Amino acid sequence: MNNNITTLRSEVEHELTTDILPFWMEKMADKAKGGFYGRIDGGDILHADAPKGAILNGRILWTFSAAYRILGKPEYLETATRAKRYLIDKFYDKDFGGVYWSLDADGESLDAKKQIYAQGFAVYGLSEYARATGDNEALEYAVKLFETIEKYSFDSEKDGYVEAFTRDWQSIADMRLSDKDENTSKTMNTHLHILEPYANLYRVWKDTRLERQLRNMIDLFVNRILNKETYHLDLFFDNDWRTDGNIISYGHDIEASWLIHEAALVLGDEALLKRIEPVIVSIARAADEGLNPDGSMIYEQIADKQTSRRADEEQANEQSVNKFTADKQTKDGLVCSSADSLSTDKELHWWVQAENVVGHVNLYQHFGDEKALDTAVKCWQFIKDKLVDHANGEWHWSLMPDGTVNRRDDKAGFWKCPYHNGRMCMEIIERFKGC
Repeated sequence: MNNNITTLRSEVEHELTTDILPFWMEKMADKAKGGFYGRIDGGDILHADAPKGAILNGRILWTFSAAYRILGKPEYLETATRAKRYLIDKFYDKDFGGVYWSLDADGESLDAKKQIYAQGFAVYGLSEYARATGDNEALEYAVKLFETIEKYSFDSEKDGYVEAFTRDWQSIADMRLSDKDENTSKTMNTHLHILEPYANLYRVWKDTRLERQLRNMIDLFVNRILNKETYHLDLFFDNDWRTDGNIISYGHDIEASWLIHEAALVLGDEALLKRIEPVIVSIARAADEGLNPDGSMIYEQIADKQTSRRADEEQANEQSVNKFTADKQTKDGLVCSSADSLSTDKELHWWVQAENVVGHVNLYQHFGDEKALDTAVKCWQFIKDKLVDHANGEWHWSLMPDGTVNRRDDKAGFWKCPYHNGRMCMEIIERFKGC
């Protein structure tokens, strides 16, 4: 076995068990009001009165369920059970189905809208708890949520999943997942995080309808969401799958490369794997356009809608995924009318680095790409040096382009959870058992 893998596996297991998981067990469990606190800010100050988000709770549930399944420590099961109980007892809407978007600090409904992204993470956490423990209640609720998503969100006419609804599953004007997102009815991000839980649910519930919808989701990524000129994923779509295609999210590209592959592996269909594996590699190669020399990956690139246009078919055929044609002023698959029509966000987010490591480890494991392993190892070194908070635990949100640590954004919160970095560690532990 490659010495880099042996070292990497040892180091990430140490990071998981001595830094990431203890932070969440010791600092985030709300023993007074139940569940988990909603926020610890970038200065490591606890905000005990902060709202509690469904995504945070679902991701904690997944992380500690997976940690218990892999490492078997009873304290991980205790934390996973706390998350499971709170999700079912507090977040689950017993009148209309689905989970609320957020609760107040006391556990009362604060924002009752039904964001499909949040439903997905509830399925992800509950299915992993069932996988780790054989618990029937967790599986029952995971299946209920799957049925709810399919009943209300799946667009049987035009395909795909609609973003959001009111509490009672009526149309909602503002579908955005966050303030930075476009208000469109379908998004890559939500589809990615329906693909992910559906694949996990299929591990414990071999339902024919679930299998059909999981296969359909893979096809949606290949035929609708993937931009076949650039091999980046387009992000925002209307009901008819029309898109501006003006944003490149490198972190989502590399994350999707291995999650799509994982879904196909879970299905165990050799013909499907043969068809999509070349696409997987191409998506990962396109994501590499966001790499820095130290192995870290930048956040995203935005092309001005008024000045950018897609390369036409002839130009696309002339270009490979990683080769640019300078005389056509082409950059990242976009042909721009001026050099300043592209805006690059070079912030180095914690989640992007975590997915960068997993995506490149996947290329090494399944496709024998030694250079990809080198990228993963370099990125892990960057994480250790720049993002891990060795004094207070967990990881910082990001490193800013000027090299300073971002303490403006949360250490733990609505979006900052143990899922990306915890999963990175567990993927490596599981993929290279015995190393």
